[in-house]
Amino acid sequence: MTRLGVWLVGVVLVAGLLGPMVLPLDPVAQELPLRLAGPSWSHPFGLDELGRDILARLLAGARVSLLVGMVVVSVSVTVGVTLGAIAGYAGGIVDDAISRVIDVLLAFPGLLLAIALVAVLGPSLAHVVLALSLIGWVGYARLVRGHVLRAREWDYVQAARALGASTPRILLRHILPSALPAVSVQATLGMGAAILSEASLSFLGLGVQPPSPSWGTMLNNGRVHLLDAPHLTLFPGVAIALLVLGFNFLGDGLRDRLDPHTTPQAN
Repeated sequence: MTRLGVWLVGVVLVAGLLGPMVLPLDPVAQELPLRLAGPSWSHPFGLDELGRDILARLLAGARVSLLVGMVVVSVSVTVGVTLGAIAGYAGGIVDDAISRVIDVLLAFPGLLLAIALVAVLGPSLAHVVLALSLIGWVGYARLVRGHVLRAREWDYVQAARALGASTPRILLRHILPSALPAVSVQATLGMGAAILSEASLSFLGLGVQPPSPSWGTMLNNGRVHLLDAPHLTLFPGVAIALLVLGFNFLGDGLRDRLDPHTTPQAN
């Protein structure tokens, strides 16, 4: 499962980064006489309703999806780990305040809250990243808070505190490193969730705006041609499914490999 996840993610990553060098096609160039044309040697994935090459747009959309996933996960991990560590170690009113914010955000479906935020801010890629980051840190904060609540009572943490170690040193040197495996798994799964959320928002017209390509926008534009040109939705749909499955497989594999309670099965 881990190898399959690595292959799926690696293929999309390499295709998105190196594809334009191997296949120098403009994702916004139009060939109107060939609109809705099916796959051919010159256009392996066919053309869309405006005569644009679908393969070129898929490669450009891969870069958008991966960029959104990496930025959202990076911001969410930074904010979530910081607030979760502060809440778990400080306790008291600080923990109560951060926990109440987490509870309020968890009370709303994440995608619905993101739709509301982007609708207020206006449709754009930057606003999608901001909205997904504002709701994405909650899971990491709750995970790290629970870990810190347990870890602060460990003997070597108590010994470091008795020797006069500062709070930042205790957190950075003695507690947070032990939470990295769980955070890594959560971040890997979060990449898939962020990519799927970006595609959903773009499908609703709240993400990347035309003519910039996005897998969600391609699905939305192609759904009116399901009967006469099914390749418009087939290829972007398969791309989203494979990339999200790749990150999910990779996260599940990392969880099994990094979980200290997992024991190998006997043959």
